[in-house]
Amino acid sequence: MHAEHRHQAILRRLREEGSLRVSDFAAELGVSPVTVRRDVEVLADRGLVARVHGGAMLPETWAETAPVEAAAPARARGRERVVGLVVPAADYYYPEVIKGAREAAAARNVRLVLDISGYDADEERAQVERMIGDGVDGLLVVPSGPRRWYEELPVPVVIVERRPEADEAAGIDHVVSDHVHGARLAVRHLVDAGRRRLALLVRGASPTAPGIVEGFEAGVRAAGLTDPGAVTVLDIPDAAVGSREHDGPVEELLDAVAEGRVDAVIAHPDNEALALLRRLRARGLQVPGDVAVVAYDDEVAGLADIPLSAVAPAKYEVGSSAVELLVRRLDQPDAPRHRLFVLPQLRARSSSGG
Repeated sequence: MHAEHRHQAILRRLREEGSLRVSDFAAELGVSPVTVRRDVEVLADRGLVARVHGGAMLPETWAETAPVEAAAPARARGRERVVGLVVPAADYYYPEVIKGAREAAAARNVRLVLDISGYDADEERAQVERMIGDGVDGLLVVPSGPRRWYEELPVPVVIVERRPEADEAAGIDHVVSDHVHGARLAVRHLVDAGRRRLALLVRGASPTAPGIVEGFEAGVRAAGLTDPGAVTVLDIPDAAVGSREHDGPVEELLDAVAEGRVDAVIAHPDNEALALLRRLRARGLQVPGDVAVVAYDDEVAGLADIPLSAVAPAKYEVGSSAVELLVRRLDQPDAPRHRLFVLPQLRARSSSGG
């Protein structure tokens, strides 16, 4: 039997009976007592069980039954919570979310366990179920697929960086960057710089895209840019770079800039903004002279040879706020649900005349 399966079996037995003897449980599993003893040590180091002479107990059970002088350290272990964090990737965008969550958890004596779904909804579900089987107290999840099933889980869940769905029940907490606000910031910045013919270049398959499009359209309405020819939304399909599907919208945008029909672009994500900058210059078009450019995400925008202005979601604060909300939910299970929107910032650099 794999170690992970033994760990789940130990936790399951403790939840059912409150305690186990190493020798008896080893005989049930058909493994040596040394193997089970090592498994108990691993789980104890994670704060999920309390070691006792010859066996193991749940930390809270041990704290209730142990003598006062022996129970004090066990109670301390029992207060340490374990929460799971599932994100779709550990690179681009999410490192700061992870860092914020990790540091907030450490400050609250909470152990954070991380897994990466790779934008695979089935893998995400398997990881969540595995974490619950391991005994986590709660979950922070950036969903890659349907999320309604999260409301049925036996532990509290906070959804991170995904807007609440229109028909979603109010039974789950959310912490999300307000990308509508972020896109409006970019529009206002460009309009204040005297730009009037704006375009949005966005990767439509991204979960961030709907909020950016909504904010862009709201921003141009608020600025009074009512001429249909003055505002353009171009959707980059989720296709290989260099393919006709991917490059078609970019070529359309380059033509519009060359013909004077566009004088400012908001591009999401950063790598599309960097590629756009390179292709504008290949056409002999000046940034920001002929066209101002604002990137969205600010992961690497400032490193361009013409540093790109960018909307910067507060990723660290999203991660730390998600932990704070989950700990509050663990402490107050019946408290009102929260939907927390964290506002991005606009960082002006050379590409927009800043």
